[in-house]
Amino acid sequence: MTAKSRACLPSMLILAVSMCCRADDWPQFLGPNRSGTSTETNTIVPWSGDGPKVVWQRDVGSGFAGPSVKDDRLLLFHRIGNEERLECFAAATGKPMWTNSGPTRYQDDFRFDEGPRAVPTIDGELVFALGAEGGFRCVELSTGKTVWMRALLKEYEAEKGFFGVASAPLVVGNVVVANVGGSNGRGIVGLDRLTGKELWKATDHEASYSAPVVTTINGKQLALCFTRAGLVGLEPPTGKVLFEVPWRARSSASVNAAAPVVWSNRVFITTSYDTGAKLLSIEDAKPVEIWSNDESLSSHYPTPIWAGGHLFGFHGRQENGAQLRCVEAETGKVLWSQDGLGIGHLIRIANRLLVLPENGELLLMSTSPTKPEILARGQILGLGVRAAPAYSNGRLFARSPKKLVCVKLAD
Repeated sequence: MTAKSRACLPSMLILAVSMCCRADDWPQFLGPNRSGTSTETNTIVPWSGDGPKVVWQRDVGSGFAGPSVKDDRLLLFHRIGNEERLECFAAATGKPMWTNSGPTRYQDDFRFDEGPRAVPTIDGELVFALGAEGGFRCVELSTGKTVWMRALLKEYEAEKGFFGVASAPLVVGNVVVANVGGSNGRGIVGLDRLTGKELWKATDHEASYSAPVVTTINGKQLALCFTRAGLVGLEPPTGKVLFEVPWRARSSASVNAAAPVVWSNRVFITTSYDTGAKLLSIEDAKPVEIWSNDESLSSHYPTPIWAGGHLFGFHGRQENGAQLRCVEAETGKVLWSQDGLGIGHLIRIANRLLVLPENGELLLMSTSPTKPEILARGQILGLGVRAAPAYSNGRLFARSPKKLVCVKLAD
């Protein structure tokens, strides 16, 4: 092998890994691009009767971690007894394929739920699962065999926060980016994808529940981490911090949970707790504020969806009642609001929105900026739905505290 061939090999491997994902995969939190938007184009036809067709369902353990899907394999991270279980099922049938288990002693301070919170991330033939008390494992997608393990909270002297560890890991090339919240400059860490070895560390920020995203703006690749202190933009290969934007509530009893929303050279961050939202323009790796307020779209925990110049998302606190809203992205102007849905997750497929509130009712809506248009609705789960759903091959996969369900929505 020539020197030139060796130099090209890492890029070739990264390209090969990225090409392994099919168009209908949902391999991580918020889907293929961490935008909550499916790459599938088949139109979802409004269903009739009580709801869409249930393909299969099964009982599951505790946890707020939603499913991820690749190559007709569904990954679910949940807790049964004193074990955190990463389980693989056939997406088409729900048939179990393998289980990778590890002990856990996590106890939630508020007794909400004591299972995993972070959606597993599938990258190529590897799966990365981050547990509620910081146990981080990498396993083979085909077999469930453990490749490496780390105890991130213990190793980086990080606090578990109010509700445990919940930020889904991000894979960029050969680097796994984790929002750890460790002390002494270890707030965000980059780990080697194949070995788990630390490659870099950055910031003193405490961890949030927001998942990092990756984007390319003006030809420069950025990993964007919305920590408890605010937005951090850094270089994925090196961990070099390019900018920081403070955005944190004055109250200590607060969290940042929604992931950054990115389009063009725009980055939108949002939180609750009398803080609100901010839209930034990234110019030469430097953020410039376009607008900010607490009146447009202040999200407690779900990540809003961008579609055609508009932001769709839930405004308001979960416990106080929220509104589903459509907001003009460039100005923050509220175009419409829908009461009575509670709060929940959204997925966009073409010009349709799937809305799954905490009450377990699935709604099909249009992406109209003029008025809220509910095209169909039907109950698919019980109460207490907090986990983010996944959409793959015309099927929606969603979980409640006790049940995982697959429903058919498109051909």
